Amino acid sequence: MLNLFQYNWQVRDDWFDWCTYVSEEELLRARVGGRGSILHNLFHIVDVEQAWIRGLKGKSEFHYDFNDYSSLKSTRELSMKCRPEVKDYVKNWSNEIGNLKLDEFSYGEVIRHVIAHEIHHIGQLSIWSRELGLKPISANLIGRGLI
Repeated sequence: MLNLFQYNWQVRDDWFDWCTYVSEEELLRARVGGRGSILHNLFHIVDVEQAWIRGLKGKSEFHYDFNDYSSLKSTRELSMKCRPEVKDYVKNWSNEIGNLKLDEFSYGEVIRHVIAHEIHHIGQLSIWSRELGLKPISANLIGRGLI
């Protein structure tokens, strides 16, 4: 399970690097789909990941406010701030944990949803990068040294 989170983090970090070549105006421009902008999409990925993991840990759900993280630098810093708690939880994952229930869902369903959720939103970033005439970040798992 940890390998798939590491994959998502690598791809996310690559997108953060990609964003440094795009104006802040373009990062915040309203777009069709996703969370409405490139930067808000990246923020949303980070926020949802940490919120679900908090829930799996038995903590209360908490969501950050995009208005407090509406720059590339602050969103990237939030990503790095939230990652250790997620990593600590995921590295101790077991099949037994996956069978536990969070409301009507198994922990296994939730953790896989968190992984797929990021992949879904990263795909939206790829479409928007092409609309800008820019090459998107590769989402290829092969060659990332994770497995």
